[in-house]
Amino acid sequence: MRTRAKICGITRLQDVKAVVDAGADAIGFVFYPPSPRAVSAEQAAELIQAIPPYVQTVGLFVNQTLEQIQAIINIANIDILQFHGDESAETCQAIAAHVGRRWYKAIQVKPDLDVVAEIAKYQAAGASAVLLDAWHPELKGGTGHSFDWTTFPKLNLPLILAGGLNPDNIEQAILTTQAYAVDVSGGVESAKGIKDQQLIERFMQGVLRGSAK
Repeated sequence: MRTRAKICGITRLQDVKAVVDAGADAIGFVFYPPSPRAVSAEQAAELIQAIPPYVQTVGLFVNQTLEQIQAIINIANIDILQFHGDESAETCQAIAAHVGRRWYKAIQVKPDLDVVAEIAKYQAAGASAVLLDAWHPELKGGTGHSFDWTTFPKLNLPLILAGGLNPDNIEQAILTTQAYAVDVSGGVESAKGIKDQQLIERFMQGVLRGSAK
């Protein structure tokens, strides 16, 4: 099975087209205002209109309330919730049930974290997947850093690899982790929030090569 790919932090219409044309499976929108890649619900709704069927839309949220997330979904009809903050399994489950969306949780791989035990909490709460990202003491994703891929677990749950991925290392990353999916943002940008069509194409070519081996 081919490794799935999500391009996150989309802010422009031309980037939507580049991602779709390159064959990505999902497009991510950041609804975390401090992020340089953040978009408003209105901006996301406009961009989503240009996304064809069979390409999923994901909303990234960081420690936001049910009310905040509901207000965004009322305007931007995203398919899946990505919780990227300190949300507990119970919080993720409750918010997703209320807004009627599937969800997954991003976990930062800290040096002392029992990753498998942490994943189990969210799996038990109904997560459709878990994303493993590099740990940073201040930033919530988009760090450009990676973690030790040889520690990537093999579990009966779709696991998504993120953190420091780019066109030059994506093939090796897939070969090492056998991840269900990969998630890239800064690795295919010319500037924060500005995607580069050639980098996106090279990244997706690397995904295909890594999946085929």
